[in-house]
Amino acid sequence: MSAAPIKVLVIDDEPPIRKLLRMGLSTQGYEILEAPNGKIALEKLGEDPALIILDLGLPDIQGHELLRTIRARNEAVPIVVLSSRGDEAGKVQALDLGADDYLTKPFGMDELLARLRAALRHQLQIQGERPVFRAGDLSVDLVRRIVKVGERDVKLSPKEYDLLRVLVQHAGKVLTHRFLLKELWDELTDAQYLRVYVRQLRQKIEADPERPQYVLTETGIGYRLKAGD
Repeated sequence: MSAAPIKVLVIDDEPPIRKLLRMGLSTQGYEILEAPNGKIALEKLGEDPALIILDLGLPDIQGHELLRTIRARNEAVPIVVLSSRGDEAGKVQALDLGADDYLTKPFGMDELLARLRAALRHQLQIQGERPVFRAGDLSVDLVRRIVKVGERDVKLSPKEYDLLRVLVQHAGKVLTHRFLLKELWDELTDAQYLRVYVRQLRQKIEADPERPQYVLTETGIGYRLKAGD
């Protein structure tokens, strides 16, 4: 017996966008639930979607408020936000409120599908709490605190390891500067500290620190660790 299709709740007030997503996601085997506004979206939550795609520009409920409400009702469901071009502050706020990722309109379907797969993998990793994370040649054993690139052991300072651990625990998810600073220093300090440790970490795990493959920069927002294999 084949597995039940994954339900995706698409919350967007633009019919052409909903049609595009319905067609693109259906061909990949997803089951699509649609909501043109926040009121219907909250009703559709009762159908237990496994993923949510949320446009912040809704006619009845402010997008960030809806995100806050959804996250209060369901802490685990992955939420990928659609944002208007140049809305950097809105992206940061959405991520701080619990969104897993964001895409800027217009977006490519292949990129959206990749982001959805990464969000699902991240959720499964949280549920399974896999002790060893792998992405390409990078492996991180969270139990034994062993980091390797290929067969090479990587020696990290305690703070560098703490940074990598947080990134691994949220692999595939965009983490804002504010979130990382709070996780690593328990208080909001100068973001320059974070940049220094990211640069040091890249020097140790990236083949080319200037063109990183693992610790990726989300310009003006934060960082994302490549999703695990």
